[in-house]
Amino acid sequence: MKKILVFFTAVCLACVLAGCAAKDNTIVIYSCTEDYRNEYYLTELQKKFPECSFVLDYQTSGGAAAKLKAEGNQTQGDILLSWDFTYFDMLTDYLADMSYFDYSVFLDDLKVPSKKYVGECRNSGAIVLNTELLKEKGIAEPTSYADLIKPEFKGLLSMPNPKSSGTGYMFLKNLVNAWGEDAAFAYFDKFAENIVQFTSSGSGPMNALVQKEAAVALGMTGQAVTMLNNGAPFKIIFFEEGAPCSFYGHAMTKKAESREDYAKLQEVFDYLVNVVTPACDALSFPEQVFVDKVFSLPNYPQNIPYGDMSNNSTEEKSRLLEKWMY
Repeated sequence: MKKILVFFTAVCLACVLAGCAAKDNTIVIYSCTEDYRNEYYLTELQKKFPECSFVLDYQTSGGAAAKLKAEGNQTQGDILLSWDFTYFDMLTDYLADMSYFDYSVFLDDLKVPSKKYVGECRNSGAIVLNTELLKEKGIAEPTSYADLIKPEFKGLLSMPNPKSSGTGYMFLKNLVNAWGEDAAFAYFDKFAENIVQFTSSGSGPMNALVQKEAAVALGMTGQAVTMLNNGAPFKIIFFEEGAPCSFYGHAMTKKAESREDYAKLQEVFDYLVNVVTPACDALSFPEQVFVDKVFSLPNYPQNIPYGDMSNNSTEEKSRLLEKWMY
């Protein structure tokens, strides 16, 4: 299904960009979320708005941000789906004004002062184990970050690259806050010696666990739970430093404000945020975002011990990523 979805949307997007399929009712979505969430969003939007043609272009968080920055206000994108808040903060000049939106529906830490984007999900990170592979290797389950740099874990770790993945960055930022910058970067120097790969996307480590290319992954709690509930031999744990956490949201581009049917686009966007997003969160990312909506999923950790994610500004992110060398 993922290959079919990617192929379909890539072909449609190519046609739109070439001008061969662009119509007034075509809405182009730049997405950074997982394939199964993309499929859900597209399906629900198409059911509600059959008169519209939706075209979805998926990229990693870093790739999508670079694309919008390069395109600027000449972008083909109308809706930005599931982007990390820090990337939105870097690109506010290219985002539509969202001051009309009712931000009271969100918890306080998801209310956006700039009113240029809105919340979608709270995404925590976890240490995810393939218990079956650890057993085969005769390796005890790790209980701390220090365990992961031991010789027995060489070639068995996977983590998203902070430069291309918001998930990867939140692990880096969490340890910088917990230990101090020098200690955190020194740790990742040793961690890199044991890693299979720093993946380009946040979903990469989970795929590596499923394929037994890695035994331990630093990845998204929500994605790990989805795979666990589908039968993967996973165990989700949190170390003493707590679960790193990031916020994702939706926006409309400033270019979209110039559309003749902008009122229709706002209608689509409001439905996406107020109806489709909570339903999608309930299925895969139940960590609370909305004031009046609380969800739960089988095997989803309760009372997640969130780590320190303070000083998570765009300037701080840019500075830390300049130092990342892997």
